[in-house]
Amino acid sequence: MGTTVRPVATGREMKQFIDLPYRLYDRHPFWIPPLRLDQKEILDRRKHPFYLQAEAEFFLAERDGRVVGRIAAIDNHAYNRHYQARTGFFGFFETENDAATATALLEQAAAWCAARGLDRIQGPVNPSTNYECGLLVEGFDRHPVLMMPYNYEFYPRFIEAAGFAKAKDLLAYWMTDRELPMAKLNAIATKVTRKTGLTIRELRLNRIREELELVFKVYNDAWNPNWGFVPMSREELSALAKNLTWVCDPRIILLAEVEGKPVGFLLAMPELNQVLRGTGGRLLPFGWWKLLRARRRLSVMRVLALGLCQDYQNMGFTAAIYREITTKGSSIGYHYGEIGWVLEDNLMMNRAADMLGARAYKRYRIYERALLPEAGTARST
Repeated sequence: MGTTVRPVATGREMKQFIDLPYRLYDRHPFWIPPLRLDQKEILDRRKHPFYLQAEAEFFLAERDGRVVGRIAAIDNHAYNRHYQARTGFFGFFETENDAATATALLEQAAAWCAARGLDRIQGPVNPSTNYECGLLVEGFDRHPVLMMPYNYEFYPRFIEAAGFAKAKDLLAYWMTDRELPMAKLNAIATKVTRKTGLTIRELRLNRIREELELVFKVYNDAWNPNWGFVPMSREELSALAKNLTWVCDPRIILLAEVEGKPVGFLLAMPELNQVLRGTGGRLLPFGWWKLLRARRRLSVMRVLALGLCQDYQNMGFTAAIYREITTKGSSIGYHYGEIGWVLEDNLMMNRAADMLGARAYKRYRIYERALLPEAGTARST
């Protein structure tokens, strides 16, 4: 019997959608199970704020009565308004090691997007570049860090066989405080702060709503020129902050200001995947205790984002912010870090990573394919 692809229609089927990767990667030496509660939340079209500006359909692939793959097809209105484009997306792609299943899933997502008048499809994004995105194509022998994906090595081959080609690569860098060029960082940072009056401070959790408003303004200005940028709504930022606040370390979330005006920020998090490996994606009954207890001993942080308002770029502020985060991080026990992701052609950020002695150790890829206008229907192969 062939593979049948059909939309998720019931709560039971959504549970199968969520559960699939936990089965596919069971006992995999490098995959880290994401928290099931987070997965359930990001896939909830009725409650998650992403879907206030987007529509999505979720599909399961079945063979012989068994779920063997999944995919989401996404129409991101915020993206298409921003770029005056007609681009669809696919995400949450998982499959058994079967090319026919992968093709059936990808064709279904493409057909759904084409039926909505979209002329191009990109992915994977889960569900946009503001969340997990990209397909791992290099660096399969290392665990993923917090909020970065992991996938089997045969996924790129399957996606390319379905007619997709590279749209953009995203790089992840690994660094250690033993290799930091502190003399150079100190010289640049001292000069910049004296000349511009730049100050850098920690996030104030006791004034989180005010702080989020500052971050919101900086984010949508700083990232606007970047490839793949999608404006983030206040509702999305608040939801993301709510999920991260209970595990964040405010000492490594920094705001840069000039004369009291926010001009940049750096968001770093403790690398909690070091703890999540043994939870199966569940915080109950003992996951919460294990996570909170281990958080104090973590030696790795992930730099999720560093952005500067466009009027303040290329002024040396990046070096000053990195001087602050590396000095502070090292002093409180973070001796290693991942910087990522970084667009492969973001010269400023790639040069900054090189300056820190970081090395690119993982590569992720977003693919794309042109679409033909046709109706989307469930496929069998």
